[in-house]
Amino acid sequence: MFKAVVFDFDYTLEDSSMGIAMSINYALEQMGHGQKPPDAIKKTIGHTLSVAYLMLTGRDDKAEAEQFTKLFKHKADEVMVANTSLYDGVEELVAKLRENGCKTAIVTTKYRFRVEGILEKYGAEDLFDIIVGSDDVKAAKPSPEGLLWVIDRLSLDKADVLYVGDSIVDAKTAANAGVSFAAVLTGTTARADFEGYQSVYIADDVADVCKNVLKIQ
Repeated sequence: MFKAVVFDFDYTLEDSSMGIAMSINYALEQMGHGQKPPDAIKKTIGHTLSVAYLMLTGRDDKAEAEQFTKLFKHKADEVMVANTSLYDGVEELVAKLRENGCKTAIVTTKYRFRVEGILEKYGAEDLFDIIVGSDDVKAAKPSPEGLLWVIDRLSLDKADVLYVGDSIVDAKTAANAGVSFAAVLTGTTARADFEGYQSVYIADDVADVCKNVLKIQ
């Protein structure tokens, strides 16, 4: 049994793709770019906003990326919480982990205050010991900075920690931190894409991880 489970947020515990798409397309339009289709935007989820801008426009311009980020934040403040839904059963599963003595945390590229707002909407703000957002670290995932900070704060060994995420960025983050990884297929990354990375288990969703890796139902 792992002593702590650390989760990614987007497409791992929740679906905020509608709010992200609204915010991205607002920013792109304000900058004179056309809107992008949902499938293209979904592939950027889990990356930093500057990387998302590059992926969607092909433009590697720091000033433009900063403007895009500012515009995204402005719109996201209006729409993100209302257009994000936790996956069914997530609150119950995380609560069961804690009942079984497991520490829980979130390490995400989303801003921490945004995560806190979404969890508060569902009354789930007390289910996690630590939340680390992109505004809390100097280097975003796949840098292990956030994950290593959580491990240190919880006073655990790396062997005691499982990181759960839906993307290759998450798999690389776990590898860079030297912790075990469980992939979930609730995002846009296919099972075959995870097979090149070391993982404990490739799961359909968080419930599958709890049942087959953590032995909690």
